[in-house]
Amino acid sequence: MSLHLDPTEDDFVTTMALHPRDISEEQLRKFEGYVGEIFRAFGMDVTDPGTALTPRRYIRALLDATDGYEGDPKLLTVFETECREGPDCRSSQVIEGPIPFFSLCEHHVLPFHGRAYVGYIPHEHIIGLSKLTRLVRLFAKRFTLQERVGREIADGLEAMLQPHGVAVYLEAQHLCVQMRGVREEAPYTKTTHWRGLYDAEPALRAEFMAACGIRR
Repeated sequence: MSLHLDPTEDDFVTTMALHPRDISEEQLRKFEGYVGEIFRAFGMDVTDPGTALTPRRYIRALLDATDGYEGDPKLLTVFETECREGPDCRSSQVIEGPIPFFSLCEHHVLPFHGRAYVGYIPHEHIIGLSKLTRLVRLFAKRFTLQERVGREIADGLEAMLQPHGVAVYLEAQHLCVQMRGVREEAPYTKTTHWRGLYDAEPALRAEFMAACGIRR
């Protein structure tokens, strides 16, 4: 049996509802003009046939890369489990990954990209496996930080399912580190977020990491 969540019940559930951004074509053309000025000042010849539309393409690509702000109403459907034995009723872990993701660092607006692994221990509700990918990308496709993406995924799953536990592991490469600053070669930043039983039981965390093929 599927259930539809009430978007008024929780802030995180509310963020999953559809919120189209109100950006007119006139505004987009204005932004394209601003970007064209910047690109010209930085050395690009925007009169060349190959680059004349680059400001337009850049703005449209940026709009697409941040559409996580618009929500995803398909995440508002959850399913009942057969667990009806009170708060101690526990099922096995549900683990999905690797889930590729791309995001934009809010500090430099340069990309970071990597893989996410998401796990939870159901209680009375579960979510379709494809929805875990949707959940990751909902929060990743924004101006954000890796730590925040992981926290929002964990908090979002808790709000949707009220499970016994949630585990989120992210590993990503940050172009703001590779292209500027210390310019390290292909470093990976790794973050974890634990909720419920995962936070309380090291054995569950170890089982999750082993199932994901991650050595610590």
